Amino acid sequence: MNDPRVTVVVASKDRLRALARTLPLHPPPVILVDNGSTDGTAGFVRRHFPDVHVVEAGRDLGAPARNLGVRLAETPYVAFADDDSWWAPGALERAADVLDTYPRLAVLGARVLVGPEERPDAVSEAMRDSPLGVEPDLPGPSVLGFLAFGAVVRKEAFLEAGGFDDVTFSIGEEERLAVDLAAKGWGLAYVDEVVAHHHPPRPGDPRDRQVLATCDAVLTAVLRRPWRVVARRSLDALRAGPAGWEGLRTAAPRLSRALAERRELPAEVERARQRLERHDC
Repeated sequence: MNDPRVTVVVASKDRLRALARTLPLHPPPVILVDNGSTDGTAGFVRRHFPDVHVVEAGRDLGAPARNLGVRLAETPYVAFADDDSWWAPGALERAADVLDTYPRLAVLGARVLVGPEERPDAVSEAMRDSPLGVEPDLPGPSVLGFLAFGAVVRKEAFLEAGGFDDVTFSIGEEERLAVDLAAKGWGLAYVDEVVAHHHPPRPGDPRDRQVLATCDAVLTAVLRRPWRVVARRSLDALRAGPAGWEGLRTAAPRLSRALAERRELPAEVERARQRLERHDC
């Protein structure tokens, strides 16, 4: 069932087969941002899914491709999806009701079920068990991170915080946005009854993912965290071996931009972030 309050924004690159399976599962309106695909994605979607608004980025923008879709959305709320994820029936209607009820809520983190066996995603479970508690003007446990493909955002707040940045890559891009929203006074919360499904492909080389995760972790720390956190994340990368070293090398060309955009978080947000990190250890 579609809800006139929510637009689904999907970002994809060269995943035509996955999109053919998942696009029919998204309630309209849907915006697809194509990140420079070479497999004919844009033409295929226009032919077979004429109700989907296709935006061709022309190149791989990474996570910031979603910003294009958010700006074009004509609804107050935006639900993100990847080419291998979709929202459970009724989930977006429920999400919109929650966002209507809690005007400080900027990001609603959903319960994500993975694969045909529908196992709970580990990040969703961590959000559910957040040590930050439930604030009286939020619908569930407060969080300072989320899974993009399992999040519904308030368009106004998302754009106010700058959306996803182009300093980080595409693994861990949510952290900087989450803490910036909190710094502006917005709330982020986990809502268990809102459900998204994720059927990722078979994992590739785990080393590649570790490289990008290390890179994003260090760059995010440079952007917003105290220098001791930058030092700790860099030291963790050095101790991680070749993948960690490659992650630091990958981050190096973007360090000057991260430094130019650096600003430390308000003390209360930094304390909350540290509390979460201690809880996850």
